[in-house]
Amino acid sequence: MIYLELFWSFFQIGLFSIGGGYAAMPLIEHQVVDAHPWLTMTQFADIMTIAEMTPGPIAINSATFVGIQVAGLPGAIIATLGCILPSCTIVMILAYIYYRFRSLTIVQGVLAGLRPAVVAMIASAGISLIILSFYGQKSLPADLHDINYISVLIWGAGLFLLRKWKVNPIHVMAGAGACGILLYSIMPA
Repeated sequence: MIYLELFWSFFQIGLFSIGGGYAAMPLIEHQVVDAHPWLTMTQFADIMTIAEMTPGPIAINSATFVGIQVAGLPGAIIATLGCILPSCTIVMILAYIYYRFRSLTIVQGVLAGLRPAVVAMIASAGISLIILSFYGQKSLPADLHDINYISVLIWGAGLFLLRKWKVNPIHVMAGAGACGILLYSIMPA
């Protein structure tokens, strides 16, 4: 019975957590702390911290960790499957619809209309990250002179390396991290 409850709880989380792992956290908390008292609030906070630190999506990591805490390895597998089944099903249905009707003019029109929106969303996320890095907050401050010059220097050097010599982005990220450790230890921002 516990396996069915785990599966159903994480199926609901996977189905209704639109917006990513952070949007799923209240749903997970409700299911594992309130609806089914599988964990205490302290245990939930610990599991969410571990889920954030480990590679992979937070919702899937938390499903795995809660499942293993509640019902061992079979519980981890069942909770994880419950969490990913809704999104896999929806993607498979959309892929089928796309491949079936991709030659229709209306489908091509919808996809052409979505491209600029996707580019805008990616650009928005990039600009937000740059502002956060340069100014230490999510939005531009009133005083634009409070800029973190070390961040600007590292960003500019990385951009220069990427554009001028087409260096592997992984190497640029590793170098930027090393430069950040070195520069911030010498000159705190």
